[in-house]
Amino acid sequence: MSRTEHRTSGAGKLCYTGAMKILSAEFVTSVSSLAQLPREQRAEIAVVGRSNVGKSSLINCLLRRRGLARVSAIPGRTQLLNFFLVNQDFYLVDLPGYGYAKVPESIRRAWGPLVEGYLTASCDLRAVIVLLDARQGVTEKDLQMKRLLDNLSIGLVPVLTKIDKLRRTVRDAHIRGVAHALGLSDPETVIPFSAKSEEGRESLLAIIDSCAHTRPYPRCSALTPTCRPARLKSEMMGQL
Repeated sequence: MSRTEHRTSGAGKLCYTGAMKILSAEFVTSVSSLAQLPREQRAEIAVVGRSNVGKSSLINCLLRRRGLARVSAIPGRTQLLNFFLVNQDFYLVDLPGYGYAKVPESIRRAWGPLVEGYLTASCDLRAVIVLLDARQGVTEKDLQMKRLLDNLSIGLVPVLTKIDKLRRTVRDAHIRGVAHALGLSDPETVIPFSAKSEEGRESLLAIIDSCAHTRPYPRCSALTPTCRPARLKSEMMGQL
């Protein structure tokens, strides 16, 4: 099997990618508190991004299961942590979107601690795929998420969704701009993705496969008494 090298940003790890076929994918559970997290020790790859960035479409495209993740025209519908079991091997975890102001206040207050608690406490989390809308680029909320992941030493995989919405003549410059905004030296670490054309699907699956089967990187955890959990900035929690 041929293998290529890919560098993740958060912990500066190297992921060695290989082919992965989706043999099975199923929804397992939605959780609203850390006490409800699945008990099995399986690798977890989380997906996060601004509301309406295309998370559900990306998950359905990756897993080739139409309707597995709920696609809604209303931003902010994902309010729980949704766990999908892939190939009876690892979890793909859909996190609530952030940055949509019209979500009810009670839900916004719950989302921040839930997302932060999961990112801080999960010992099985191997990487977080951060989705960025190709038409909007990197926002302040995206940078806040990156800083949180960096503080927790969690590998970040940046994916530029809806890439088909950009003209070919501006794509490369736009991708370089996103890499620069994220502080990445290599623009090739940013994966252009389209759920419509499936561009980027194989590359992202290869990275997911690699990270899911890489030994966890030691990091600060809420379960480690000597470490204090990092905190989402108040302005981000107010907009989750």
